[in-house]
Amino acid sequence: MIWMRFRENRLALACLWVLGALYGTALFAEILAPYSFQAEVRNFSYAPPSPVSMIDQGRISWPFVRGAKLTFDEYRRRIYVLDEKKYPLKLFVLGDEYRFWGLIPSRLHLFGVDTPGRIYLLGADSRGRDIFSRLLYGGRISLSIGLIGVLISFIIGLLVGGAAGYFGGKIDNVLMRLCEMVMMVPGFYLLLALRAAVPDNFNSVQIYFMIIVILSFMGWAGLARVIRGMCLSLRERDYVLVAKTLGLSDLKIIVRHILPHTVSYSIAAVMLSIPGYILSESALSLIGLGIQDPYASWGNMLSEAMSIVRISFAPWILWPAFFIFLSVVCFNMLGDALRDAVDPMMTGKK
Repeated sequence: MIWMRFRENRLALACLWVLGALYGTALFAEILAPYSFQAEVRNFSYAPPSPVSMIDQGRISWPFVRGAKLTFDEYRRRIYVLDEKKYPLKLFVLGDEYRFWGLIPSRLHLFGVDTPGRIYLLGADSRGRDIFSRLLYGGRISLSIGLIGVLISFIIGLLVGGAAGYFGGKIDNVLMRLCEMVMMVPGFYLLLALRAAVPDNFNSVQIYFMIIVILSFMGWAGLARVIRGMCLSLRERDYVLVAKTLGLSDLKIIVRHILPHTVSYSIAAVMLSIPGYILSESALSLIGLGIQDPYASWGNMLSEAMSIVRISFAPWILWPAFFIFLSVVCFNMLGDALRDAVDPMMTGKK
């Protein structure tokens, strides 16, 4: 019934497909990206998007790109001039080395062109790195942090809220006061304080996991308070009293008989909280406290767009902002649709 009501929302279905495409491309970033996330060609600094042409001397031909050369106009502005050298687009080519998912060594890429040609579908950054490739790799970081972080906070929030609502009394008071202490600190300042406790000598992989832990620590308190309120009424249900009579342990009663009845709300709450994790990671990386160069995330890619001068002559460096905006909007739409689908009061409404 939930799926049937969800399918009636065409916009939510479209958002689901968009998110599926984003996560799918992130999973296979090494193959789909024509270059490595750290492949630099300084001669192509801030190169514009490469025009892919299928017309050669008035005839239809296989897609190709032309070579480009950096020069300056009379006002000393950087411009790239296309030459006559053509580089056909090739499928399943050998390029930069990588390890697929960090395990399988390979050089196979879905598409590319022969060197010294370069194909920049979305332009290049200040070091001549392909923005399209870095967006794919960066999506793996930014999108996975949201899912993993919310999964951890979801489990903590369910257990803490379930225990507080089920036991009540002193346990409820202690756990709820702990939640209030976490919630009363402004989120961004708490994020900075926790990040400051991370040693400076951590590499990007360690920082990645520490950011997940930090964001999970911030996000569980609000969910726990709501789950606690639901459990206060659920613990008085007949099936809970029967479970107590049969001698089931408190942990089994909470996990098997109380928390499953909160899943309908929890799923919608989780989907609505994922955008906050994505934005928090992007904010940390934007100010240099998150994922460090040369590893790519949508946040640290935006650090180059903090100058209006750079944006004026290379507007394509704003592509990470578009994908952050797109993913946040899609998750919000999806969360709203799920909340309506699981709400029994919405049954029969158009």
